[in-house]
Amino acid sequence: MLEGKFITLGVTGGIAAYKAADLASKLKGRGAAVHVIMTRSAGEFVRPLTFEALTGNPVYTDLFSSSGAFRIPHIELACRAEIMVLAPATANLLGKLAHGIADDLLTSAVLAATCPVLICPAMNVNMYANRVVQENLARLAQYGYHLVEPAVGRVACGHVGRGRLAGTEEIIGAIEGLVSRAGDLKGLTVLVTAGGTREPIDPVRYVSNRSSGKMGYALAAAAAARGARVILVSAPVSLTVPPGVEPVQVESALEMHQAVMRYYPEAQVVIKAAAVADYRCQTVSGRKIKKEGEGLTLDLVKNPDILADLGRNKRPGVTLVGFAAETHDLEENARKKLERKNIDLLVANDVTMPGAGFGSETNIVKIFYAGGKMDSLPVMDKSAVAHRVLDAVLEIRRRD
Repeated sequence: MLEGKFITLGVTGGIAAYKAADLASKLKGRGAAVHVIMTRSAGEFVRPLTFEALTGNPVYTDLFSSSGAFRIPHIELACRAEIMVLAPATANLLGKLAHGIADDLLTSAVLAATCPVLICPAMNVNMYANRVVQENLARLAQYGYHLVEPAVGRVACGHVGRGRLAGTEEIIGAIEGLVSRAGDLKGLTVLVTAGGTREPIDPVRYVSNRSSGKMGYALAAAAAARGARVILVSAPVSLTVPPGVEPVQVESALEMHQAVMRYYPEAQVVIKAAAVADYRCQTVSGRKIKKEGEGLTLDLVKNPDILADLGRNKRPGVTLVGFAAETHDLEENARKKLERKNIDLLVANDVTMPGAGFGSETNIVKIFYAGGKMDSLPVMDKSAVAHRVLDAVLEIRRRD
């Protein structure tokens, strides 16, 4: 699978840099053309000569050096790469990339890359758990970067926990998965919905739900990275639109319904990941409702069912994917919804489970197919879940 693939391997200054030598060797052994960029601090742990001997290619360390095979290394090592792998990725590197800082060869090359970028963090247990590091990782995932989570074990300083560089074979498996997926959605238009709709009560208040939009945005980023044209219909969220994605901002369920029906004729794949309110206020006050009396009664009416409307108007060649957030009887409810809505796939999760609730960086889902098949996935970051959902979409499209 990696035969002849151009891989740019970025090595930063952590003790796990010695494991990057094993990674480079095994990638070379599988036929890949491995080109290594080392930061200055990485050279304090492993000498460039080691990687030159293992890969058979020059090692690049200096942004302004003209030595080696490439005249402008940070551009050519980025643009020629079919995947960039950052292993080990230190907390310092994560912070730079999350905020667009390009002050050396490696960070400049990553910012110039248009291929998938796989981040393999390794650091002290407490550093990895630090809120700032976790926020940087979440930001990078939102931008479309891919992550191989560190392993749990004893790190060099003696602490035990999550922080060890993932195993070489796990990293290679992730590389193979990303390389095989590159461009496999090219030519398709994917319509994704995300976020929780807001149903106004008055000019100040609204009824909504706990959806953060992270799953929908991860789906949009993954589809764009795989070559699709992506239209993202989003309710209000505190997220940045992924690169290459066409945003359509809405607020209420009625607005989302209108936007989805508008763009539906252009799409070959529709993924309804938004948490759309089932009800809206029958009457919206034009003024702020004052706190008077002992209580307030809201008269609610049903919102249109966007997914059901899509299922009723399903066009040949279109793949429809729904999401279901459940709190009990997940499989029974999911299978009923799949049949009732006339869709191809349903992705369901139990939001009461740790690691699967609203706002989490991870998810635990089951993917239900119209033919009765079910895939049960372990806890995974939402970017990985997004790719598994897209894999299922392609499985259906190739079969049909």
